[in-house]
Amino acid sequence: MLNQCHTTRVESFVADVPGDDSTSHEIIAGDMAPGLILLCDHARNALPPRYGSLGLPGSEFTRHIAFDIGVEGVTRQLAAKLGVPAMLTHYSRLLIDPNRGLDDPTMIMKISDGAIVPGNATIDQAEREARIARYYAPYHADITGLIETFRSNGIVPALLSIHSFTAHWKGLPRPWHAGILWDENDPRFSEPLIASLSRERDLVVGDNEPYSGGLPGDTMDRHGTKTGLAHTLLEIRQDLIADQAGIDEWADRLGGLLPDIICDPALHREPVPMENDHDRP
Repeated sequence: MLNQCHTTRVESFVADVPGDDSTSHEIIAGDMAPGLILLCDHARNALPPRYGSLGLPGSEFTRHIAFDIGVEGVTRQLAAKLGVPAMLTHYSRLLIDPNRGLDDPTMIMKISDGAIVPGNATIDQAEREARIARYYAPYHADITGLIETFRSNGIVPALLSIHSFTAHWKGLPRPWHAGILWDENDPRFSEPLIASLSRERDLVVGDNEPYSGGLPGDTMDRHGTKTGLAHTLLEIRQDLIADQAGIDEWADRLGGLLPDIICDPALHREPVPMENDHDRP
């Protein structure tokens, strides 16, 4: 199945959380014709009012443990430049991490990069299930629904998940400006994105750096590998998108190179679901 010229658009909406005065995630409106969906799992550092600060000082919510710095701005600008739909979470990964499998013990972190999270330290099964039902399952259900909307309009979408990583880890600098994470079973999106970024002389691009791709149960595994859709995960170093100038630069950069990549019919062929046999720390 190849993309056709469609005028059908995905409309924007914000998903309400039952019994709360906040919202769990949103979809930004966009045209389906390019065949691309942007995903932002760790967009914000907010918490629903009922959780206060999870017992943490406010300074912890400026760190990477709470969200992926800069990615919300990049995702929103890139969606606008390309005219494609995007889905973004509204809550901190400290509440629950949508980029983890249901059986992953790091889905609700009790200790994150040296910070003990009091509000997570003693949660029981009922609270765990409540968070999944309110803040995790609806996000993934709507990703599935968005993909199905594309498919019902005759378009097989490719998925791009946007994240960011710290410039230093355990005292060591990370040399990469950006990294592409993938499970190596499906190179359709990842290899051309690595090649395009690598042609820009000012960039050091990591191939499965600073992490290796293919985390079982994560967003790309669930909606890409296991469904057979072309997909990739982009990590941008946080110091490069920590301010508006950096966000603008990276949205422009990606907005310039992605159209040539996503026009390849190979990214939009009928999917063949695959099993994931790789892991990432």
